[in-house]
Amino acid sequence: MRILVTGGAGFLGSHLCERLLKEGQEVICLDNLFTGARENISHLLSNPGFEFLRHDIVDPIKLEVDCIYNLACPASPIHYQYNPIKTVKTSVMGAINCLGLAKRVKARIMQASTSEVYGDPDMHPQQETYWGNVNPIGLRACYDEGKRCAETLFFDYHRENSVDIRVVRIFNTYGPRMHPQDGRVVSNFIVQALRGDDITIYGDGRQTRSFCYVDDLVEGFVRMMEQEKTVGPVNLGNPDEFTILELAEKVLELCSSRSRITYMELPGDDPKQRQPDITLARKYLGWEPVCNLQSGLQKTIAYFREKLKAS
Repeated sequence: MRILVTGGAGFLGSHLCERLLKEGQEVICLDNLFTGARENISHLLSNPGFEFLRHDIVDPIKLEVDCIYNLACPASPIHYQYNPIKTVKTSVMGAINCLGLAKRVKARIMQASTSEVYGDPDMHPQQETYWGNVNPIGLRACYDEGKRCAETLFFDYHRENSVDIRVVRIFNTYGPRMHPQDGRVVSNFIVQALRGDDITIYGDGRQTRSFCYVDDLVEGFVRMMEQEKTVGPVNLGNPDEFTILELAEKVLELCSSRSRITYMELPGDDPKQRQPDITLARKYLGWEPVCNLQSGLQKTIAYFREKLKAS
């Protein structure tokens, strides 16, 4: 199959491109390199089945493809708040352009949505039936509401134009090729610990997250795209829940670091709890994570250790 991966040079996109090529697929990687990086896909450029297009999905594009994974959007607060209007455009106009392409060529298309559509949730753990608790005018709204609108567009194209859609909601994912300065908690803690800097916790550290290793998530992507039982949305994430303080302590231990833990004020609209209910993923995809936090952190720490040496 000829598969388009938008945001294909990013953290998740590059791992997905790699997986699809290993399966013998032909992959078009589209990315404007705002948060993606050529080095994430440099090892794929010599593969005859791989093609890289530098393009912004806010602008329409005509391609002939069988399948589309729409991953294009900055996903960390530092990056999506840098230019919030552009973030909304990427989610909304990008979805329209991808859906228009899917409609024209009759391709199946998957939207990489996010657990941020649940906002600061009143339901715990979060189920797909929950409509969310999102501040529509807050600093995170450009991402949260942009992704919510993208889901709306996907389901409207499905209902009105019979576009063959799939929608997944991604919970905190980590692993090699994360950007060292993306502001996400796993990369922040690892880089700080390896450098011997203070570990910065925002708030009291009792807020919780659930961390999914990237290989598990990519497996979920592929299973979602290949099955016929549901269009979604389906939560993809690891249901094992940890406090931010527990994560910091685990990173310090695995890095053998002497960094101290310091506390700063919690940013606005930061969710207090985040844990996926993956009942639907188990039911429809036969999927659940297999990599535990310790094993995933060890692989991620090894990646950052090498990256910091080279910088």
